[in-house]
Amino acid sequence: QVQLVESGGGLVQPGGSLRLSCAASGSIFSINLWKWYRQAPGKERELVAVISRGGGTNYADSVKGRFTISRDTVRNTVALQMNSLKPEDTAVYYCHAAPPSYWGQGTQVTVSS
Repeated sequence: QVQLVESGGGLVQPGGSLRLSCAASGSIFSINLWKWYRQAPGKERELVAVISRGGGTNYADSVKGRFTISRDTVRNTVALQMNSLKPEDTAVYYCHAAPPSYWGQGTQVTVSS
């Protein structure tokens, strides 16, 4: 019913920036929450950012002030702007939408010199 495809990941130096995009297609009318998660090898999947249908946002403490989640309702995309990147931000980043529950395939972000 809903398909999510992430893009924009890659290799970036510490202090650099990346913008991830989640393209949504299908019947998205029931979606109330859009989220970005990330998961590093050997670690639990971590909720990074949330944006509600009404535009309210929340962020993990680890990314607060550096990351910004936004939604473009015209293009049906959800973005994660990541600034001042740190090596500990290295992970696979996943887009999630609910209800009920939809996941993207993930995109790799590597922060390294």
